[in-house]
Amino acid sequence: MNDNLPAPARRARRAFAWLLPACAVLGLSAQAGTQDLGPCRVPGIKTEVQCGVLSRALDPSQQAGVRIDVHYMVVPAVARRKKPDPVFFLAGGPGQSAIKVAPMLLQQFARLNNRRDLVFVDQRGTGRSAPLLCEDLRQGTLAQQLETDLRETAMAQCLVQLKKLPYGDLRHFSTLLAMQDLDAVREKLGASKINLIGASYGTRAALEYLRQFPAAVRRTVIDGVAPPDMVLPVSFSGDAQAALEALLLACEKETACRTLHPALRQRWEQLLASLPQKVRVAQPLSGRIESLTITREMVLGLIHGPLYSPALASALPFAIGQAALGRWEALLGLAFTAQPARAGDLAMGMHFSVVCAEDVPRIKMSLDKPGKDFGDDFARTYQRICADWPRGDMPAGFYTVANASSAVLLLSGGMDPVTPPHHAQRVAQALGTKARHVVVPNAGHGVMTLPCMRDALPRFIDAEDDAQAATVDLSCAGHSPRPPAFVPVLQGVTP
Repeated sequence: MNDNLPAPARRARRAFAWLLPACAVLGLSAQAGTQDLGPCRVPGIKTEVQCGVLSRALDPSQQAGVRIDVHYMVVPAVARRKKPDPVFFLAGGPGQSAIKVAPMLLQQFARLNNRRDLVFVDQRGTGRSAPLLCEDLRQGTLAQQLETDLRETAMAQCLVQLKKLPYGDLRHFSTLLAMQDLDAVREKLGASKINLIGASYGTRAALEYLRQFPAAVRRTVIDGVAPPDMVLPVSFSGDAQAALEALLLACEKETACRTLHPALRQRWEQLLASLPQKVRVAQPLSGRIESLTITREMVLGLIHGPLYSPALASALPFAIGQAALGRWEALLGLAFTAQPARAGDLAMGMHFSVVCAEDVPRIKMSLDKPGKDFGDDFARTYQRICADWPRGDMPAGFYTVANASSAVLLLSGGMDPVTPPHHAQRVAQALGTKARHVVVPNAGHGVMTLPCMRDALPRFIDAEDDAQAATVDLSCAGHSPRPPAFVPVLQGVTP
């Protein structure tokens, strides 16, 4: 942590920690040079894998200029007679390291690994590939994590530090260039065709790879589809509102939930109307009693995280009811539980380089309407931060989805608050007859991790041809029930 910053900058840096991890750049640098695959050990993976580094121009138009290292990992196929087309995994975020999430995916995709290499490429700006990392300061007080008024100051300080990096021209950290890096890794590995699996932002990356290199793709799975024309800061509001409204409606229809929370919608509206509110509350991780002022924007942020997961969302009626009575521990606890375990590893410099270049310039073009409760605070925050953020120029073709020449499986969760089915539906139409869209009604953000998908997705990838892939039975996922409303087990707790 850089403690030489002036006090206002340190406070600003901490204030941004809840919406997105706050910024103080970590001093990582890349060593230029291409290295062939060699044995390596990766934390979280028990067996030895193969690692490689590929030198790439930061700016493709300046091949003799600044170069960056793109790091990648290959988990070799178990069988001796392996298939020639490996599986490439595209991470989310934007800002997530594919190599760091690999340990969580290997067990899920062990069957694919039987006869295919699994490849994880740290996209430029993430992991060890010219990282644009910002320090995670979630260890501060609740006020430091939840206050919103200093976010723009925090990111401005972060931007100053990022620009000092040897590869600090942030205009060159786009999805478009990252997929050119990915194809260079494919060529380095000698694979004429590859299979793509992407989740969340990784679906946008997969679609861009399909656009630029259609002949190199054998099969594609995209889960929680975020198309290039999505305009994230705007769609966030309406999609989150729809998920919240569905939760409130489900409680009204479920006998047990309706009995426990007979006026849930009214309690929610009363809660928002009561803000801002000065409270004393226990910090969920430390148990330390702290004082802070909770605002409307804070509450909407606390609500949004649990909506990603139906299991956590099932406890929101109880948490909302408790908050309406002035008891904030349940809602805070849910929100902290919903935070990804390694959220601090998200490369926020890369995140803003992507969103500021690809989404924010199109905010005025978006046809999405802000949600009644969520409003346009999220979009305005991004607009202010991106006002000074260096951005690359995106060609018009980037925002198009071409007709697919190979089979594409699109997966959506019906309860997803950030990439709901309507985004994937229009992408499937643009991809054409080779595309198949499967909606799991009671799933949240992320479908391919459902237990039954362990066999279904490998069958799709392993199918001999596109026609056979189109007939793979994926109906198992549709049987997942919506979790019933959470019922507290402690006596004396008022719903």
